[in-house]
Amino acid sequence: MTFSIVARDPQTGALGIATATAGPMVGALVPHGRSGLGAAATQAMTNPYLAIDTLALLESQGAEAALQTALARDSGASQRQIIVVDAHGMAAGWTGADCFPYAGHLTAAGVAVAGNMLAGPAVLDDMLAGYQGDHPSGFAARLLRGLQAGAAAGGDSRGLGSAALRVYTTQAYPDLDLRIDASAEPMAALEQLFNLAISGPYAEFFAQAPRRGAGGQLKT
Repeated sequence: MTFSIVARDPQTGALGIATATAGPMVGALVPHGRSGLGAAATQAMTNPYLAIDTLALLESQGAEAALQTALARDSGASQRQIIVVDAHGMAAGWTGADCFPYAGHLTAAGVAVAGNMLAGPAVLDDMLAGYQGDHPSGFAARLLRGLQAGAAAGGDSRGLGSAALRVYTTQAYPDLDLRIDASAEPMAALEQLFNLAISGPYAEFFAQAPRRGAGGQLKT
């Protein structure tokens, strides 16, 4: 029902998630992140706590161990799909046996992609390839390009109705938090919103938001 990408930028340490689905409001429950810890996407028969628990466990475990510990607590794991990347760039994924086909996930250094009820395996291959190439606009643009590549390869076999993109860097809040909750063309709308976010008046406004340094000290 959903296809997603999670990644860590090796240049900056930023963590991000991009996701799309046929239904509305994919950004409400699927993407999760914690600055300095990791990013996750939880989907299929979505259990938000699967991502929440996995991210919390990253404080003491790597991506694979944290994911397996969280899955062991979920009695419905066979219906779940989740991908996670940690602050060291280690990626892990799970696709339960009862997820609707085509369902699967791929992992590589610093990135993971997953989807269920997809048009076919090319969706995942193209998402990964789309993300891995260089992009002059940086990490967030690479996440968006990966998601767009998945959509172009067929994406969700039922069509698309919503999309979301989040990026975390050094603050408790995300540097980028974009949601297209319901649209006939969510990928085009997400790209338009992305362009509004990274330049112009909103980018200038966001740059003035209070930030905290090490130890929680406010920086102005």
